[in-house]
Parts: sequence; C-alpha cells; structure tokens
Amino acid sequence: MNLKIALLPGDGIGPEVLAQAVKCLQAVEEVFNHHFVFKEAPVGAIAIAKKGTPLPETTLSLCQEADAVLFGAIGDPKYDNDPDAKVRPEQGLLQLRKSLGLFANIRPIMSHQTLLNKSPLKKEIISGTDFVIYRELTGGIYFGEKKLNAEGTVASDLCEYSEEEISRIAHLAFKAAKNRKKKVTLVDKANVLESSRLWRKVVGKISESYPDIELEYLFVDNAAMQIILNPKQFDVILTENMFGDIISDEGSVIGGSIGLLASASVGEENALFEPIHGSYPQAKGKDIANPIASILSAAMLLEHFGLNEEAWAVKKAVDKSLKKGIVTPDLKPKSQYGTSQVGDFIAHNIVDIEDNINMNDENIDLGKSTII
Repeated sequence: MNLKIALLPGDGIGPEVLAQAVKCLQAVEEVFNHHFVFKEAPVGAIAIAKKGTPLPETTLSLCQEADAVLFGAIGDPKYDNDPDAKVRPEQGLLQLRKSLGLFANIRPIMSHQTLLNKSPLKKEIISGTDFVIYRELTGGIYFGEKKLNAEGTVASDLCEYSEEEISRIAHLAFKAAKNRKKKVTLVDKANVLESSRLWRKVVGKISESYPDIELEYLFVDNAAMQIILNPKQFDVILTENMFGDIISDEGSVIGGSIGLLASASVGEENALFEPIHGSYPQAKGKDIANPIASILSAAMLLEHFGLNEEAWAVKKAVDKSLKKGIVTPDLKPKSQYGTSQVGDFIAHNIVDIEDNINMNDENIDLGKSTII
C-alpha cells in the first residue's frame, strides 16, 4: 500500500517520540513491502515562533492532502503561564481537528499484565481491563462562544451540541461495540445540563437500531469513580468533548503511565493519530520520554487502513519491549534505556517478526541488551 503521511512533531517531546513511531512505520514498510511517504510541518508553539500562528496554512494544506496525519505533542510553559496570551499552541490542534472534520477521538484503555505493579491501583482491580473511549471532538465547551466582560472579572464558555454532532459519533461507538463486548456506556451530566439531556435523547433513539448492544447511562462524576473502582465493567464509553478529555487521562493510571496511551481522531475523510500525553517540556531533549504511545498511535494508523497484520506486528514488538523491561524510566526508574533505544528495539523486532533473536537477559537487567 502507498500512503502519504503528514508528520507534525510539534512541541516538547513531540519530535522525539514521533521519530520512534516513524522508525516503526519504516520497519513495517520493509517487512510488508509498503511505501510510505513522510512530509513534516510545524504546529503549535514552534509554529508560532516561526510563522506567528499555531497552524500555518502550509501545515493545514499538507494535512488535507495527506492520507493520514501522525502527530507528536503540543504546548509550551511560556503560554501556560501567560493568562493574557491571545495566541496559544493548543489552538492549532483544535483548529486542525475542526478543519479536517475530525469529530471522533478514539482512546483505548487497557492493562498490561507485565505492568500491573506500575499502576497505583490494586492488581485485582485493573487486571483484564479493556475498554475504549469515544470522545466527541469538535463540539461542546471547547468550541462554544467565549465571553469576558470589559473589566475582566466575569467569563463564560458556551457548551453547545447539535443532534447531528451527537448522532455521527454515537453510530461509531455502537458499531465498535458490535465487535467487542456489546456494551455502550453514555457518560454525561444529564441531571443538570441541557446539552447532556439532548445526548441522552439522541443516543437512546439510536440504540434502538442496535438491539444487540446494551446501553447504560452514567453521570460523569460516578463514571470517574467507577473507572477507578471497577474498570473491567466498561466496554465502549461514549461521551462529549470535555468529559472525554478528563476521563481518558484518568484512565492512564490503569496502564501505569500516560506514555502508553495512543489515540485516533477520525472524520468522514481524514484521520489523525497521536499519543494522548502532553508535550512534557521538562523532559525535552533528555532522551527519557516514553515513545510507546506514539508507536501505538502508528499501529492505530495501520489499522485504520485495514493493515491489521502490520498493526499486530507493531503491538507484538511493543509487548516484547514491555516483557523484557526495555522501557523508559517512567516504567522502570532505574532503566538505562532512552527514548531512541526503546524505539530501535521495537522497530528491530518488527523487522525480525519471526522472533528468531536471542536476548542476553542478564545484560538486559543491567540495562544493556545484546542482540545476537
């Protein structure tokens, strides 16, 4: 398959982790005889510095012409610490999602047997967790009308949703549930929000077209608690923009590190793949950032185009790195492996797909693997 992939490294650790995802896609090219063309463009704080805008027209055009977008990370403390900043890096990502019509963000949450002790939650609670969050991405309070009075003392953000916006992502969630455990949980705040009551009305009606799928409703505060108390009860979580943003980050504690969580943002014609972690500026340039979320985002890109065997090869290589302890310090504090070394190991094991290498486990324990 031939694919044109736009690369948006962004800010902080974005360029470092994205480079590892590209390594793995290049390994897939070699093993499965595909042809991927990569073109890079600035976005976020680095784009503001270069072009005066977080999403230059040239960057948007590149993404519109590409088959898919692979994204790094966005954000910079310079803007986080300036409440008066009129232009912010995150505006670039929001504008990109809107311009590409990326209305559904898909975030898998699962536990890894080899990392159960990395989570602050009890092993028996998180073991076997496997659910996915479908977060609406282009509506809600993030995109609603924003007001600030002349004195700067009163502010408001409008949360607005249409039936069409709710319907299109609801259908995706129900279709996903058909191939999973056949359960959809709508997370809202319908006891106080009119927009949430519209979500219940629309989703309830749509559920009638999927009689084999169980539909349940949870208020977001209860859902946040249930994700910690009993995450195994969930299959597909469907929710609006802000609630999805919050609970998907909460779900990161199940895997043991936010550096493991990948995501896909899809629309009718376009798709973007990115780790859910932020730009982590404190780690920039230190070769300690976990690249696995970015690599798994690349696997989701492959799945999006029906390249399931290729995606499986990437996931299998990631699993091997986790089992062998070839990970960054967020997962193993005394690890001597850096971002690039973890990426190299995973990419190598995609190429060596038959698993015919011998690992010196003693050296691995010392943080220095020997591949024979």
